[in-house]
Amino acid sequence: MPELPEVETTRRGLAPHAQDATLTRLKIRDHRLRWPVDPALADLVADRKIESLGRRGKYLLIQLQGDRCLILHLGMSGRVRAVPAGTPPQRHDHVDFVLNNGNTLRFTDPRRFGSLHGIAGSPLIHPLLRSLGPEPLTQAFNGHYLWAHSRQRRMPVKAYIMDSHVVVGVGNIYAAEALYRAGIHPARAAGRIAAQRYDRLADTIKAVLGEAIAAGGTTLRDYRGSNDDPGFFQQDLFVYGRGHQPCRGCGRALRSIRLAQRATVYCPRCQR
Repeated sequence: MPELPEVETTRRGLAPHAQDATLTRLKIRDHRLRWPVDPALADLVADRKIESLGRRGKYLLIQLQGDRCLILHLGMSGRVRAVPAGTPPQRHDHVDFVLNNGNTLRFTDPRRFGSLHGIAGSPLIHPLLRSLGPEPLTQAFNGHYLWAHSRQRRMPVKAYIMDSHVVVGVGNIYAAEALYRAGIHPARAAGRIAAQRYDRLADTIKAVLGEAIAAGGTTLRDYRGSNDDPGFFQQDLFVYGRGHQPCRGCGRALRSIRLAQRATVYCPRCQR
């Protein structure tokens, strides 16, 4: 699933193609996404200038003139790329955002787990966004925040930092890598981690996400950015997907367990 680095990479790649453009037409070929797309949406947003292309967590936000916003989630295998107007659609090309500058932003989603919603007013009040935690790359997210919100929580710390109500965008890959760098065992109870260790964890989350964005995200299967390039952060993974291989830090064999129904790899020597 595209996580925060992949969505941010997509946003940055699309921004030059959408800057100062007008959305002349929203062409929906298949309304059957994760939730059915509102049939009236195309008429509500047609011929509106794009004021900005933003992101909240794993959602792309297309802010339009007239206080309208489109909220797009890429789902499990979705992606958006810019193509020349008139490019013939392929089987899984479900939505086109047709612009007046000769570009079309095309949403492709083979599994149809993505979603598209429209809202009048701030997108932050939409039910999908209003209860999300802070962005991990902002000053609102820090070690004290993690420590204060973890008190009395018995859930594994990995599940805790993957909870979008706690902090957005820390998916399975990036949670595993951040915990390794912070030296924290992924199964340790969130409420039993000291404040100083949470300071370290917050710093490593920021570092891992920042490095992943700089590398264009992580491509393990079918992720492609807006320019059709794969991400390259998988080359820098220390633990994710490396179960039973030697730890790059100490040489001991990594272990693989399941936490919250997710595969989790960690080093029994480096992470406590």
